[in-house]
Amino acid sequence: MAEIRNPNASGGGSENKLLLYAMLAMVVVFAASQFYRSRKTEALQKPTATASTTQQGANGAPQPVTPSSPTGSTAAFNAQAVQQTAAPVVVGSAESTVTVENQLYRIVFSTKGAAVRSWILKGQKDRYGAPLDLVNGAAAQHYGYPLSLHTYDQALTDGLNTALFVSSGSGTLAAPQTLSFHYAQNGFDVTKTFRFDETYVIGSEISVLRNGAPVRALLSWPGGFGDQEQALDYNATTLETMRDGKEEHTAFKKIVGGETLNSPLQFAGVADQYFAAVMLPNDAANGTAVTFSRQIDVQKLQRNGKPSGKSADVPLPGVAVGSTEGVSRVRIFAGPKSVPVLRAVQVAGSSATLEPMLDFGFFGPIAKALFVSLYWVHDHLASNWGWAIVVLTLIINAVLIPLRILTMKSALKMQRIQPQMDAVKAKYAKYKVTDPKRADMNAEIMALQKENGVSMWGGCIPTLIQLPLLFAMLSTIPKVFELRQAHWFWLHDLTAADPYHILPIFLVVSQFLVSFYMPSPGVDPAQQRMMAFMMPAFSLFITWNYASGLGLYWCVGNVLMVLMQFAMNQSPLGREMREIAAKRARKKQSAGPGKTIQGRTASSRR
Repeated sequence: MAEIRNPNASGGGSENKLLLYAMLAMVVVFAASQFYRSRKTEALQKPTATASTTQQGANGAPQPVTPSSPTGSTAAFNAQAVQQTAAPVVVGSAESTVTVENQLYRIVFSTKGAAVRSWILKGQKDRYGAPLDLVNGAAAQHYGYPLSLHTYDQALTDGLNTALFVSSGSGTLAAPQTLSFHYAQNGFDVTKTFRFDETYVIGSEISVLRNGAPVRALLSWPGGFGDQEQALDYNATTLETMRDGKEEHTAFKKIVGGETLNSPLQFAGVADQYFAAVMLPNDAANGTAVTFSRQIDVQKLQRNGKPSGKSADVPLPGVAVGSTEGVSRVRIFAGPKSVPVLRAVQVAGSSATLEPMLDFGFFGPIAKALFVSLYWVHDHLASNWGWAIVVLTLIINAVLIPLRILTMKSALKMQRIQPQMDAVKAKYAKYKVTDPKRADMNAEIMALQKENGVSMWGGCIPTLIQLPLLFAMLSTIPKVFELRQAHWFWLHDLTAADPYHILPIFLVVSQFLVSFYMPSPGVDPAQQRMMAFMMPAFSLFITWNYASGLGLYWCVGNVLMVLMQFAMNQSPLGREMREIAAKRARKKQSAGPGKTIQGRTASSRR
């Protein structure tokens, strides 16, 4: 069996130390993110329907009820207005619902507050396989329903959102359609008009008059989405704004509740991993918004699905958008964060779209490049998203082939000068590690490497390139809407963990194969042993409960790495490396035992 002497066993090895530090940094970052994720992914109790002021019919739809007499803030709302008996009164006699639908959604409005009670996205399912409702029922009961009104007077806000409007339509209406709600009483005259077409965008016009004077009233999305049923879902919700052409992603902890965002305002809204509710003023110069920073208390479940009795306060950002003028004209987008969909939503008075809402974090530029590449592969080379990940991995590894050859050449140069490096180390062997003379030894070794064209970066360039790609893929895959519930063989959701853990187990096997075939001249024995076991264990830990799309990318990459390394081991470079290793092994045997690293090439292992 061939033996490769360790050139850095008694000093030097800066290249290997850099590689080790990079690996350790990856371990720390991944472990921290996984730990945070494990702390936040406890399932929450699925929201259950609670009693409301509307009676339920046999089909579950709200039925008209007689409104109760105004109390509390509603009474204060009525008291603010001056009684004008001459003005016509427009008030609904009972609450009813109106449904508007197209091929993308089905929206149920209630005449109580002229707000949305249900916003079903057709073709999308929640975790339980039911149609996905963008309305978070639990949050709406606390803070109001989507497209309710917000003013700077809480009593007025409550009164407007409990008033019974008269609708221009009834039953179920098909888009394109215009639906209006009107309320007039006690000096108030309120009109809410919505225009629907075949897209996710809805036009709106809001007018609130009090004794003939306009009141600044904004359309609000008080907070949350219907797909939010885990603590991690809530924590992933951000405030999305574009002011003066600059798009910003604001985490919940940085949102100031009740803050007014002044014009120019291109859009403002809330978004989670896969969906967004954004409102775009028709005139950005007069656009304005108010931010909400709230929390909702939910009950956690234990891992076996039984209630734990513990409560959790989860963040619930919200926003209201309108105009500084008397009438607010706002477009509303509520739908998936899909690239084609977001690109189709144009910002008024600008060439910008909603696409910048896609945020990939620290590795944003690299992640965005991977994201665009994945889309291109899916559109042109593979119609299945799982196969698109496989093809993209093939392309990335093909691009890295020249760098792998460079790595092998660097390893060969290191082997060629190994006897000279050993002679230098023998010269300083009598000095302790802490002796200043050791610095002279390292200087001589570096000069020798430079003279023979051995680069300290040559052996780790591919790894240093692949690490950012892996980090970027880690942040990309869980945020790609199209991968949500995308199928690939036994995987039914590429953004969810492998249900059978096949990929994580295969990844461990492939990691050992990579270590088996990868030549490692000059690597410290302790480092080599540590990496040989640490990386497989680490990859198993990361992918066990993470998005299966990442495991697929990692596994395919490892298989390709093994195949390419096997082929390179049969090349002239690989044969020369084996010959040098065998020659040194024979010399080692004739000279007696010494400190070596046990390493085998592909040919000696067969």
